[in-house]
Amino acid sequence: MSKIHPTDIRLHKKSRLLEIHFEDGAHFELSCELLRVYSPSAEVRGHRPEQAVLQLGKESVTIEAIKPIGNYAVKLYFDDGHNSGIYSWDLLYRLGENRDVLWQEYLQQLAAAGHKRTTLHAVDNRPAEH
Repeated sequence: MSKIHPTDIRLHKKSRLLEIHFEDGAHFELSCELLRVYSPSAEVRGHRPEQAVLQLGKESVTIEAIKPIGNYAVKLYFDDGHNSGIYSWDLLYRLGENRDVLWQEYLQQLAAAGHKRTTLHAVDNRPAEH
């Protein structure tokens, strides 16, 4: 059971950010891409660390819906069809606290896999042409 609860959760569709305020005053903005690639689902994380599957091509993913799960979590429905992860309050808090480190780890994993991440235009979030 989560020890800390959010006081406000807002999805900013245009910027593809999930903004979360917690009762201890913490405030995080998590990108849809980060939330998607760090989904707690077995499909992404596996049942053991060595079973984790690196998520590729998620630069423009967005959240279509957020559904509460009891009083302890939310289920996020992504526009790529992924919806099997349950994001507890504790997980969302940890993702927020560690956002920058996790983002760098993700970028390093992509580079190690030889995947070039598509950059997005800042104005409209469409993939940039290279």
